[in-house]
Amino acid sequence: MRGMAAPVTTEEQRFSLQEVLDTFKLCLSENKEVYLEHYCAGWRGLVKFLNSLGTVFGFISKDAVNKIQILVGHMNGENGSHYLTVQSMVRYELEGGLVDLSKRGSHPESGCRTLLRLHRALRWLELFLERLRTSSEDDKTSVMCAEAYNESLAQHHMWVVSKAARMAFCMLPARQAFFEVMNVGPPEKVVAMLGEALPLISEVYQITEDLYAQNNLLNLP
Repeated sequence: MRGMAAPVTTEEQRFSLQEVLDTFKLCLSENKEVYLEHYCAGWRGLVKFLNSLGTVFGFISKDAVNKIQILVGHMNGENGSHYLTVQSMVRYELEGGLVDLSKRGSHPESGCRTLLRLHRALRWLELFLERLRTSSEDDKTSVMCAEAYNESLAQHHMWVVSKAARMAFCMLPARQAFFEVMNVGPPEKVVAMLGEALPLISEVYQITEDLYAQNNLLNLP
């Protein structure tokens, strides 16, 4: 793994696919609203996954941490009752004129804009993890990651960022290394748990995607 930082081994930073699975199980209410608290908790787990693979994904994980902090600030603020779910947040911010719909760059830390950045990255991770789940031992993770990136985040990044990302993907370890950092057990158990977790992540993503599409929020500056 030349060029990779040593993996993080402290228990606090140790990635657990089981924890991410459990968190995303809690994300949806009975009427399919997305709880922001559990969404952010799920993302904290995914950040641990990215960080456990060294510095390769730093450009995404650092941004994700920043976005999580902004959302937590909204949830813990004086208007926190409006930030219980993604749906209530969208209603509150749109009704209050707190979302930049004019592309002037105002309200850069609105909850809607902040979540959109995490939402786009979640799609990339979903696509990448699905490729890992269905891949064979000899498949190249760099190719899988680049394909997932091209189908998701690439269209939202400037050329220089996209170029740096694709160069970083070339340093990714083999499939087995990804499976090991998930701390589940043998490959067949990892594949099974990914098969359980990914539909949950996909459902949360799709509900958010549909909500944003209905409110013309998918292209916030």
